[in-house]
Amino acid sequence: MTHHARIILLAIAMSLGTALPAAAAPPGGGGTTLPNSIAAIGDSITQAANLDGNNIGSSNPEHSWSTGYDNGDVVVSHYERILAKNRKVKGQNFNRAVSGAKMDDAPGQADNVVATGAQYVTFLMGGNDVCTSSIASLTSLESFEANFRLAMSKLNAGLPNAKIYVLSVPDVYQLWQLFDGEWYPEWIWDTFGVCQSMLNNSNTETDRQTVRARNIAFNEVLARVCAEYTQCKWDNNAVFNYQFARSDVSGVDYFHPSLNGQKNLAQRSWAAGYWPTV
Repeated sequence: MTHHARIILLAIAMSLGTALPAAAAPPGGGGTTLPNSIAAIGDSITQAANLDGNNIGSSNPEHSWSTGYDNGDVVVSHYERILAKNRKVKGQNFNRAVSGAKMDDAPGQADNVVATGAQYVTFLMGGNDVCTSSIASLTSLESFEANFRLAMSKLNAGLPNAKIYVLSVPDVYQLWQLFDGEWYPEWIWDTFGVCQSMLNNSNTETDRQTVRARNIAFNEVLARVCAEYTQCKWDNNAVFNYQFARSDVSGVDYFHPSLNGQKNLAQRSWAAGYWPTV
């Protein structure tokens, strides 16, 4: 079409009060392109710890729901989903999660993520603030919020254009419900001190509901603080509300996600994220 013809079409459109067709949005959903790099903040869940009997006490980041890169497993991580549509992200996946980390470790991890220059950051933290050695040692709401705010401020200052995706803390009470009354999982939890704030066999239902209330309160903090940043997206409790099955739980410690659990965590969180249709 000639320049003269374009001018005539524009004049006709304006005189009729109609708009010319909008340009097609770039791929990636939400009118944005997919990122060229991804980094993860988190704990042993994001490190894919204790997947099975061959991986006791180890981390298996290649199977992580967030930055996992083993294209032969069943987990289609966020990184792999992006890679399928954007080859520029290849090799630019940085897992800065640390097993055992609590929210007070998040600011330090945020510094490490800022150093990567990542354009997309996943944030799954809080499981170890709920799962402590006792109810008395649960992380306080004040400390949890202060450290989350500090981590977010570091990400905002260091990566002002990055997309930050904050996931809800999983519902640990549901884990207890899945295996309540089974001697072997309860023996594992007791013997190795797994999440005794919730899973201690001597806990009453009132005790467990106290811990669950803190779990819910942590998620409320994450949602509220995330909403203060235009670059932050909250999963709207997609992870917390997920009714995971026994097959989603590791047969090693009856606590961490199994390989199937990592797969479903990746799928569930992606569907509630920035680019659900990609």
